[in-house]
Amino acid sequence: MQVNISKDGKKKSYNLINSWNDVTLEKWAKLITMDSKSKSKEALDTISLLSDIPKKLIKELGINDVSNILNKIAELQKDANSKLRRIIVVDGEEYGFHPDLSEISLGAYADIETYIQAGIENNLAKIMAVLYRPIVEKNGKHYSIRSYNGSEVRMRAEKFKKMKAKDVHSSLVFFWTLGNELSKILPLYLTERVNQEIQLLQMKSLQVSGDGSE
Repeated sequence: MQVNISKDGKKKSYNLINSWNDVTLEKWAKLITMDSKSKSKEALDTISLLSDIPKKLIKELGINDVSNILNKIAELQKDANSKLRRIIVVDGEEYGFHPDLSEISLGAYADIETYIQAGIENNLAKIMAVLYRPIVEKNGKHYSIRSYNGSEVRMRAEKFKKMKAKDVHSSLVFFWTLGNELSKILPLYLTERVNQEIQLLQMKSLQVSGDGSE
């Protein structure tokens, strides 16, 4: 998507994300961890992160122009499909979401708990690396994933920084809405913490995209 900006009587076009598919996990993590103490700085950093408009020029934009750009970003996020994608492709390799969370291993559960306690927004890639793993066998819609190996998480997490933000969000929401089922097999503390953290992430995500701003 192009944005036209006029300066000194001259109009120039800049690129803004075309859809929420253009936002990676790494960029989304930066968005939701922005310092929200200053709305003006938050707006500056958001537009800078999701466009190629120079920061110096963004600072010179009128309030209406800034508001219009943020509204466009918010619309793109709203239009994103929030349905869980069980199979994703990162760097040309297929990864499958854990087929049955009631069968998640103790080691995988313990690592997710650790990452949540350490701050879910700073460990999104690692959490995704636990929930999504390489597909070892596939038959139509059915598939099986590699057995959990905690030592592989760090390396896979680096790749997952390129994962689409909308897929991260949908998988977390799926994990969250499954809370009632999880509470039957996991300690209540974890499911409550997951719910709280994801609600917080959703609020932050709406704020930086333009919704809920003052």
